Amino acid sequence: MQVLALFGPTAVGKTGVALAVAERLRARGEDPIAVSCDAIQVYRDLGIISGAPTAAERERLEHRLVGIVAIDGEFSAGLFAGLAHAEIDARLAEGRRPIVVGGTGLYLRAALSDLDLRPPVPAEVRAGVERELAERGPAALHAELDPDLAETVHPNDRKRIARLLELQRAGIYPHASAVGMWTARLRRPALLVGLTVDREELRRRIDARVEAMLAAGAEEKVRRAAERGASRTARAAIGFEQLLRGDVEATKSAQRAYARRQLTWMRRMDAVHTIDRAERSDDEIAAEIVPMLD
Repeated sequence: MQVLALFGPTAVGKTGVALAVAERLRARGEDPIAVSCDAIQVYRDLGIISGAPTAAERERLEHRLVGIVAIDGEFSAGLFAGLAHAEIDARLAEGRRPIVVGGTGLYLRAALSDLDLRPPVPAEVRAGVERELAERGPAALHAELDPDLAETVHPNDRKRIARLLELQRAGIYPHASAVGMWTARLRRPALLVGLTVDREELRRRIDARVEAMLAAGAEEKVRRAAERGASRTARAAIGFEQLLRGDVEATKSAQRAYARRQLTWMRRMDAVHTIDRAERSDDEIAAEIVPMLD
């Protein structure tokens, strides 16, 4: 049985498509289950800003690896990989089809393949990089990366820049991005589907999502998370710092920049079936995806 992996930029509608696919799979006798591949949806108190499935959506389709980490907990792709592998393997053993859904490229890769992870760096190196990141900003630290590594990361991608610079300073040469190669080494047979939409429609969707987040109390949620000691990895949530400042436009801009990075990552993947959803409904997209699983 193939795993289905749905990837795409924030606000493109991955969860809706997953729900529609699940309904079609049930109609032919299957019992699908979703496995979230998102670095922020793992946190219990950041559902609003991470676009985590709602309670109603989780009633329609069971989701694993959502809300499993306390807000002050540190989390990583390495920890996620072990959990995701166990979930996928267990569900396949039960005869259930996992629908892997996410927008964090590294987490998708961690779920579907075996990562060759770099070792942890000394605490003093990490602390120094974090201090400089706060004082000088990501663009300044991006300029210190070796050229071949700098090409693999956007100058505003704070989390990725910090990680690469930590490894570089510790003398542990980081992997250059090999996005296109990992798809040939999947742990389990999988169909990779990438959802896209034109730039203006994506911008509209992102702005609408941010407005909905604000209406749902996102600013208060973020303030409470900060007061409760949100960890470094939790605060890496796109829009977290901007919402703390009450800067709505900066929040929208950060979400749009993240979406562009996700699309760049997806374009470099091998063996991905790209679907432009345009004005098509979730069910229309699902009707195209399900036959591919045969």
